[in-house]
Amino acid sequence: MNKSLGRLLWNYSKTMMLLAGLTALFGVVGYALGGKAWAIGALVIVGIMNFGAYWYSDKLVLKAHGAIPVGPEDQPRLYRVVERLAQNAGLPMPAVYIVPDSSPNAFATGRNPKHAAVAVTEGLLRLVSERELAGVLGHELAHVRNRDMLIQTVTATVAGAISMLANILGYSLLFGGGDDDDGMGGLGALAMMILAPMLAMIVQMAISRGREYEADRVGARICQDPGALASALEQLDVYHETQASAVVSPAMQHLYIAQPLSGDSLASLFSTHPPMEERIRRLRRMAVS
Repeated sequence: MNKSLGRLLWNYSKTMMLLAGLTALFGVVGYALGGKAWAIGALVIVGIMNFGAYWYSDKLVLKAHGAIPVGPEDQPRLYRVVERLAQNAGLPMPAVYIVPDSSPNAFATGRNPKHAAVAVTEGLLRLVSERELAGVLGHELAHVRNRDMLIQTVTATVAGAISMLANILGYSLLFGGGDDDDGMGGLGALAMMILAPMLAMIVQMAISRGREYEADRVGARICQDPGALASALEQLDVYHETQASAVVSPAMQHLYIAQPLSGDSLASLFSTHPPMEERIRRLRRMAVS
């Protein structure tokens, strides 16, 4: 118990340090744009954006995916599995949604466990067994219990705002700004314009990958079968390697249990998910321990 608590605290401390660094970077870009006043204004803006994301991101995400709410009479197998796992996790029953998409995937959303939703695609229901479905949904409920939806929504919002400010900074330099005494000057502003979005993305991806590993670990305990999630991930990996997935906004990649957009080894630095082989290996190790 002490070891598990220590791991949980360490994982959250790393996440919070990365998030603090991301917020600080936002302030630095604001300073580069126009000095202290801009830095303070930028932090106020990101606070307002995070407030909005906290309250409305779940509705926006579900609407963007065309998610359809379902009950026990619509999807008895799905609803039964979610209900059982929510009890295992000590969570309120989340809202359950189906996404009309042939590509197999799943995600969780909502500002807290009392206002959570889990969604699975039609493709996932066709691909996996009930045992594997429980593994996938255990992972999603782990995100709910760990409040990862809030953490990742805030992270994505701050990272997106940094990119927006960097673009404004670029236009400012293009039209003769960036040389006043209140900011960093032309060279400093140019460096921020180039480096800040890249650093923000790297930090965002690092947070997302860390939360995925933790959701795998906690989700395997919720469904009480690490092998079930490992088996499901193997099937998802094969599918996404061999089948063309629907077009997905990069801003939403972090939501899914399996990254729907693939890339080469260079792109892996900016991946929202850890390597699938490593996730499966860790789960298999849990299954035999």
